[in-house]
Amino acid sequence: MEFEEARRKYIQTWGALGSQWGINKTMAQIHALLMISTEVLSIEEIMEELQISRGNASMNIRALIDWGIVFKESKAGERKEFFSAEKDLDKLAVTIARERSKREIKPALRILKEVSSIKTSSSKAEKQFAEQTKNLYDFVLKADNVLDKVTQYNENWLSKLVVRLIK
Repeated sequence: MEFEEARRKYIQTWGALGSQWGINKTMAQIHALLMISTEVLSIEEIMEELQISRGNASMNIRALIDWGIVFKESKAGERKEFFSAEKDLDKLAVTIARERSKREIKPALRILKEVSSIKTSSSKAEKQFAEQTKNLYDFVLKADNVLDKVTQYNENWLSKLVVRLIK
């Protein structure tokens, strides 16, 4: 496989995987492109490479910046904005895990806590509902606490964890 074909395949595949970690295909493709770029890229370069509109590129770059995995850069003598991506996979994994927790798990926990604390009558259905949602809340809270602990390690936590699992 030639370099350009491999590059395109990587960007397409990363785009398809994006939905698995909570972002859309274009957002993931922009991230993939920036991750493998040796230089910072302008929005025009991103648009041309991915064949997307300015609005689509701009909206998705803003979202990636909000996630904390893409950064705005400047070049001396240039008025354009340029962009780069976090290339350290450990930092990237931690950032994504924290963002997913903030955006998905924490809101789910709030709802589970609210619905599991309903006042129940003697109804079997109500008691079952309260018990099941309380158990689910407890489980998700434990999982989120584990995720918080794991992401507190700043240096090579993912690599160390994988090595431990393999041994």
